[in-house]
Amino acid sequence: MSEAMDAEFDTVAEWTAQVAVELGTDYHIPAACRGSGSPRALDWLIDRMDLAAGQVLLDSGAGVGGPAAYAAQQNSVRPFLVEPEFGACRAARRLFNFPVVCGLGSALPMADLSVDAAWSLGVLCTTADQVALLQELRRTVRTGGPIGLLVFVAHRPIAGDRLPDNHFPTSDGLLESIAKASLEVDARHSTADLPAIPAAWMKREAEVNDALEDRHRHTRAWQLAQKQSGAIGDLLDDGTLTGEMLILRHK
Repeated sequence: MSEAMDAEFDTVAEWTAQVAVELGTDYHIPAACRGSGSPRALDWLIDRMDLAAGQVLLDSGAGVGGPAAYAAQQNSVRPFLVEPEFGACRAARRLFNFPVVCGLGSALPMADLSVDAAWSLGVLCTTADQVALLQELRRTVRTGGPIGLLVFVAHRPIAGDRLPDNHFPTSDGLLESIAKASLEVDARHSTADLPAIPAAWMKREAEVNDALEDRHRHTRAWQLAQKQSGAIGDLLDDGTLTGEMLILRHK
């Protein structure tokens, strides 16, 4: 993983947990969802996946654990987190104390058919072997269980030096990878068509971001992370990328 990816998902992840702890428990989930899921996107996924109390939800590439914590809060699922960056693993444990294992989504450290449901949010485009990641989700989820994705899909070419660590699929390429993994699409929705994010959530997220910027704006890690997230934001704004949510199931 590059220096920029390490900065965003390792160093800044731990800084984020520190700020959230200082601000209070109401800030934990919005802080930990920065860049990995809005409440409206998570609501859509939770509803379409039909998540129920007591089910084990695998979050592959869980980051700081915010989306999984949101699902636990809304539907009383039991999250299990897999995340490749040690800093994010430590931050997730600190904020939510869920079971978390440091590992790759393309080689999940879990038994076959061992979870009720899984999701992977904003992770597929950071993975070169996307079929392997999808196959691992299929392998670990019980037959008939839902798999949720949040994917950034490319609609025109992106200069290779702009976001070299990302592998944004085209819409056709995404569907091809899903089919190769012996999965099929049960539902699909664009993030652009979701309702507005609640003002209270936006306020807390902004307060966390302001605190992080105030403390770390002069560090290389913060600057690299902001450059990367800003570039993705620009591509979403001009329509080069769109955010797509999908529910997949075994064929």
